[in-house]
Amino acid sequence: MFDALSSKLSDVFDRLTRRGALKEADVEEAMREVRVALLEADVALPVARDFIEKATQRAIGQDVLRSITPGQMVIKIVHDCLVEMLGEGGEGNSALNFNAAPPVPILMVGLQGSGKTTTSAKLGVRLTQRDRKKVLLAGLDVARPAAQEQLRILGEQGGVASLTPVIGERPVAIAKRAMETARREGYDVVILDTAGRLSIDMALMAEVAEIRGAVKPAEVLLVADALSGMDAVNTAKEFNERVGITGIVLTRVDGDARGGAALSMRAITGRPIKLMGVGEKLDALEAFDPMRVAGRILGMGDVVGLVEKAAQTIDRAEAEKTAKRAMRGQFTLDDLADQLGQIQSMGDIGGLIGMIPGVNKMKKQIENANLDNKVLARQQAIIRSMTRAERGNPKLLNAKRRIRIANGSGTSVQDVNKLLKQFQQMSDMMKKMGSMGKRGLFGGGMPPMMPPGFPGAR
Repeated sequence: MFDALSSKLSDVFDRLTRRGALKEADVEEAMREVRVALLEADVALPVARDFIEKATQRAIGQDVLRSITPGQMVIKIVHDCLVEMLGEGGEGNSALNFNAAPPVPILMVGLQGSGKTTTSAKLGVRLTQRDRKKVLLAGLDVARPAAQEQLRILGEQGGVASLTPVIGERPVAIAKRAMETARREGYDVVILDTAGRLSIDMALMAEVAEIRGAVKPAEVLLVADALSGMDAVNTAKEFNERVGITGIVLTRVDGDARGGAALSMRAITGRPIKLMGVGEKLDALEAFDPMRVAGRILGMGDVVGLVEKAAQTIDRAEAEKTAKRAMRGQFTLDDLADQLGQIQSMGDIGGLIGMIPGVNKMKKQIENANLDNKVLARQQAIIRSMTRAERGNPKLLNAKRRIRIANGSGTSVQDVNKLLKQFQQMSDMMKKMGSMGKRGLFGGGMPPMMPPGFPGAR
């Protein structure tokens, strides 16, 4: 989401850090460019103005201008100001409020098309799997056809229970029945998915306010589409003033939105962004950490987030075994296929690459490499089209066999050759690492998970 803004800020700071010493005029010029970049990213004008005033005031201080690395000091100041704009650093700021007697009601509100129903199911899955809560989903949208059925199906896919709909029942009655059912059956949390409208109107606000009064939710979460830009900011402002929200969930963060909504919402509403949807899968909902998001915007990456994703999806014991075999020169194509699958399970590869520090400087290489999950799927198809003997001993793969594999996987012989060449390079590299006594990625003795075709992979 922040690619365009990150690229522009990176250019500004690259020019700044190339200068040995900075004058006040240099800082002011850089801040003007930062201001333009923020406005082009759809950041609200008052927010951008306050941000620049605060950052400039800190950056022209004597401690910065006389610093040995003034350019780096300015970047740190901008980073700190971004964190302040987005909210306090750390996941504690985005933690949901469960300080109430169970079942704890969470009210999901927002406009139609913002992804509210899907986000309700995602939140249910997150609380069930990550926080070990017993969750009940309840669809209160009786205006949109099949909305309740959609929530039930999504809940079923994620292993989360849903309240059985009753024909003709009104939203407030559904909410009360959901709370009674949850109390009787021992649920910890009830997620109430309210109806939306194409635009804000009095009927919508009155309905949400009535539901809120009936169940007294611990959280009122506004689901806002990041792709709607400043419209999302205006929607958040209206809901906060008329109904009162406790937090925001940004959806479609993995899209090509300019990012201004995320940077403006917290400042304008005073409410924290608590969660963000980073993909279509039911587990693609993450806590919003201002410090890590600010790091991504400034090209510092998000190593912590990358490690967390790996820890959630990678079998550590199996990784240890693979690492030991690899260090002994026993890395096979089966091992490579397993690692490609692990990378896919961690999410969209573009999002993963964006977590790597300094990746903005490799942007052209990454674009030329055409890296996406389809590339990984094709490479897995090539390996699966081989026999067990061929996967264990690639030396058996003569020209005739390579043609068969290409035909079987729907790829070309060139694709097969490229994969085998990169597999050999990875094997050689890991044998060298083994001889040097080094350990692999993520500190667990795991071999590098760099997918074949990644810029700089050897």
